[in-house]
Amino acid sequence: MPELRRRLVEFAASRGWEEYHTPKNLVAALSVEASELLEIFQWLTPRQSAEIMADPESAHRVEDEVADVLAYLLQFCAVLDVDPLAALAAKIERNETRFPPAAR
Repeated sequence: MPELRRRLVEFAASRGWEEYHTPKNLVAALSVEASELLEIFQWLTPRQSAEIMADPESAHRVEDEVADVLAYLLQFCAVLDVDPLAALAAKIERNETRFPPAAR
């Protein structure tokens, strides 16, 4: 993950895009890309959505949008110096306390 984050930062820097990579702009771009991922599934039935990766063209579209979402999230984290894996681990710990397992 740190290597991908570094490559994204270098990619943007080599193109002079740092001035546009503000937290606001990056989170807006992240939202747009997440919406583009949602658009792929918008009118699918639950069964169709579960089987989407069986079609190579659909799978490619899904993978591209997942990559875009992750790229913008990593760039956002780089700008704000957030460790996404540490943030996720902390959130899981809080959720384990907030939402104990259901009794069976």
